[in-house]
Amino acid sequence: MSDSPARTAALTATAGGAGATRLAVATGAVLARTGANVAVLDAAFATQGLAQHVPGRITTDITRVITTDAAPAAARYAIAPDADAALTAYPAFAAFERIAAAKTPAAAARLGSVVDTLADAHDYVLVDTPPIAANQAVAAVTATDAVVAVVPPGDRGVDTLQRARGRLADIGTDCTHVVANRAADTPRAATHAVPTHATTGVPDTPVPLSGTGAFTAAVAALADAVFDTAVAASLSTGSVLDAVHARLT
Repeated sequence: MSDSPARTAALTATAGGAGATRLAVATGAVLARTGANVAVLDAAFATQGLAQHVPGRITTDITRVITTDAAPAAARYAIAPDADAALTAYPAFAAFERIAAAKTPAAAARLGSVVDTLADAHDYVLVDTPPIAANQAVAAVTATDAVVAVVPPGDRGVDTLQRARGRLADIGTDCTHVVANRAADTPRAATHAVPTHATTGVPDTPVPLSGTGAFTAAVAALADAVFDTAVAASLSTGSVLDAVHARLT
């Protein structure tokens, strides 16, 4: 991993149901709110959760991109098309046969190349990554600048983090940040905590695109830590428009 500020990050769940998908979208949203052009890429092929955040029909998806000659741009969809923000999804939305093909070593290598391609097209790239137990998860955590372990709250989170760190060590890397998701306080094993938000299900527009509460503030703090930005400060001072202007001048 480079000493330069990260521009790509894998948010890897340490267990099923940890909430990595929603957190990846939320983090992307809070970055996009400041004027950044942000991509969220789905490497969790089995659950395909990112597809739920895409309004309308999905034709070409990321599994087709990494198993054929389709360009990454063919799998590009706006997460909040009516919002004044550049927040883009590259979802997985496929039947079992293509999911299986997308998990092969060759497809995983292609996924790593896609991350690099998206980094050229966007300011930031977040990869929704499943637990480290498949080729595409390995590709995601080795192709990105930062690795964020997303752990469930409580003792279960501590146990799953230890297992995830062992697997990351086996492939020669580690997590740069640990976030306890749906947790009121930051446990000792974590670097950050993101509380539960009252909104359940998938909202039409990600909450951090316009939210001002504790959830948005925690997601902004996570984004700042991972990408060395100043999103939280811009939210707390009400200077989001100034941040946008600064990016454009």
